[in-house]
Amino acid sequence: MPNHDGWSQAAALLLTRRSSRLKDHPGQWALPGGRVDAGETVTQAALRELHEEVGLELGEAAIIGRLDDYVTRSGFRISGVVVWIGADAEPNPNPDEVDSVHRIPVTEFLREDAPLLNYGAGEDSVDNPVLRMPVGDNWIAAPTAALLYQFREVCLRGQHTRVAHFDQPRFAWR
Repeated sequence: MPNHDGWSQAAALLLTRRSSRLKDHPGQWALPGGRVDAGETVTQAALRELHEEVGLELGEAAIIGRLDDYVTRSGFRISGVVVWIGADAEPNPNPDEVDSVHRIPVTEFLREDAPLLNYGAGEDSVDNPVLRMPVGDNWIAAPTAALLYQFREVCLRGQHTRVAHFDQPRFAWR
């Protein structure tokens, strides 16, 4: 496992804010992604969506690995694909899909107050804990938070961690 002093200072995750004009989940934090087209593999779809949403064209050699699939309340299966983009990459967001692109240092996901878990209280009263990850003064909800949390635990901490049992806040169910 890499030494977090120095290495994690330079490493970052690429997150987007979804376009406010989108029908589904406008303005929410997200990882680049979308549907798998007929004849595509999950990794091919991930690379295509990365190009379509943020203008980065990478080959399969950039793929580092995969995270667990996460099934959402709305019936989607999200397949996390981890790719190495490199520090010099210049995202060019597609305004039809993305309002903004953010490089979030991995140290942000190693904060002591992460993850935030809600155990069946208030508007998110469900059977399983609702997962959120703090970023700056904001927080990111599952399903994106579930992928970020698993990335943190597996890739940064070397811990075998599953995330399928974490729920989403009610606003993300649609």
